Amino acid sequence: MGIQRAMSRRALLASAVAVAAAGAATGLGPASGSAAAVPRGPRTSPLWREFTESPLTHPQIPYVGRAGQRAGATRFPRPRVVADVRAYGAKGDGSADAAPAINRALAEAGRRGGGTVLVPAGTYRVDDIIRISHSDVVLRGAGSGRTKLYATKNLTELIGPYGSRFGGDKSSWSWAGGLIWLAPEARLNSLIESIKAKKWPLEGWTGNERTEFEPLTAVAPARRGDLTVTVEDASRIERGEIVLFRVADDADHTLLEHMSGGGPATEAYDWSDKSKLLSYVPYEWPVRVTSVRGRELTLERPLPVDIRPEWNTMITTLVTPLTGSGVEGLTLEAVETPQSVHLLDKGHNGVTFQCAYDCWADDITVRHCDNSFGLVAASACTLRRTRVEGRGSHHPYFCREASHDNLVEDFFIGARTVPAPAGTQLHGINVEGLSSHNVWSRGVMEMGTFDTHRGLPFANLRTEITLDNNGTHGGDASAGPLYGARFTHWNVTVLNERAGLVRIDGIAPYSVTAGISEVREFGQIDVPDFKGELNARLEAYGRPGELRPGNLYEAQRELKVR
Repeated sequence: MGIQRAMSRRALLASAVAVAAAGAATGLGPASGSAAAVPRGPRTSPLWREFTESPLTHPQIPYVGRAGQRAGATRFPRPRVVADVRAYGAKGDGSADAAPAINRALAEAGRRGGGTVLVPAGTYRVDDIIRISHSDVVLRGAGSGRTKLYATKNLTELIGPYGSRFGGDKSSWSWAGGLIWLAPEARLNSLIESIKAKKWPLEGWTGNERTEFEPLTAVAPARRGDLTVTVEDASRIERGEIVLFRVADDADHTLLEHMSGGGPATEAYDWSDKSKLLSYVPYEWPVRVTSVRGRELTLERPLPVDIRPEWNTMITTLVTPLTGSGVEGLTLEAVETPQSVHLLDKGHNGVTFQCAYDCWADDITVRHCDNSFGLVAASACTLRRTRVEGRGSHHPYFCREASHDNLVEDFFIGARTVPAPAGTQLHGINVEGLSSHNVWSRGVMEMGTFDTHRGLPFANLRTEITLDNNGTHGGDASAGPLYGARFTHWNVTVLNERAGLVRIDGIAPYSVTAGISEVREFGQIDVPDFKGELNARLEAYGRPGELRPGNLYEAQRELKVR
């Protein structure tokens, strides 16, 4: 029986990988639900019908129909070609360090106001970080199978040790930084200089002390799901501007209770000793303003939380974000070294977006990296056709420090090519630190899990994913609950019958588990953070792939809301 089950798992994964590869080759992705090769019946979800009646305010399902760059646009911008890295001295035969040439070309494109920098087919040795630090600049290879950047050094070698602001001997390279690093120039320079000087660098939208901002106006009370807000003074806000909503908590922590769904269970929770979680508030949410009429602002995305007088909500400035930039069509391969002991990563990291908005990655493979794709205080970004391969990762994907409204679709995490060294950990598709309304869609995970890393993330969606559920979550107890409200897992095929972190109706408040495989508890088993009624929903249990719509994000994207 065990042999048959193992063969079945391999067959299903092979089918899922084949479909994902076909989708990547065409640029269209797999057809909805095809990854698991499970026949579907014409079962329209009662929960979906309920959601369509109140899509912006449903108590269990988040509205994420505008996640991703340019509110979920299916095509990326194609800025004109302004440079070829070979003209700056880069050689595609791996014989010399190409990083200076690539960075000169990227900087020159930025000074010209943007454009595409080409990296033709070949292997380019890079002995430094590749910096995309100007808006509207795209680094484009000839395809992930034709252009390779071979990274010879890690971030500790290039910048220095990066300790944790919470103390101990942990390395922050375990969850931050990339060998391809997309971040605004001023913030990236500040980060690197601070780390070299052994000072704690600014990470979030307004810095770790939440002081790097200028108040613009107070906001009148509003409700979660509203697309318009009334402000005290709109004279300093322009149409098309990206602003930051800054929502403070009160002494009774009613904002955190609201993010958890409210009610007696969250009111009874002891928030006072969750020092790491409390360092994440105020909640910071960047959004583009699409119109200004008098004191009324229309927003690109609906409000993720209520606006109440006791939370002292302001619209403020933020670090000038990187916008309209991307990386396309290449493989980043780190020199193969053994995976580090947990939380002591040296920084063989892949592609990281930091303080980025409306940016993207497309057709990118990351190989032999500690932490492969990162979102750090990044919002409205899309990662499409991304792959994690090689010797095994700590975080294949990480999403932290107030990252919101991002879309990861058509993604693949391959099985490790060497056994895991002792003392290492594997997470998976990670979200933490009050990050909200992020989407993982159409994925195949040969390793890893749905890593919700404490820090009260809320209203995130994982949909149409096939996985061998073999990772663990992380998170310090001082970071508080694993889940806030409105986590949704929709049409998920689990190949090894492990329930942990996929079936969440018994642990996540106001959550939805719909159309997942029949699973059982073993391995890492968690108890609910909130005692009492969780108000969670379970639907079509044991029938992955049968539920309509097959992909909840795509169905929401097509739904007309106003």
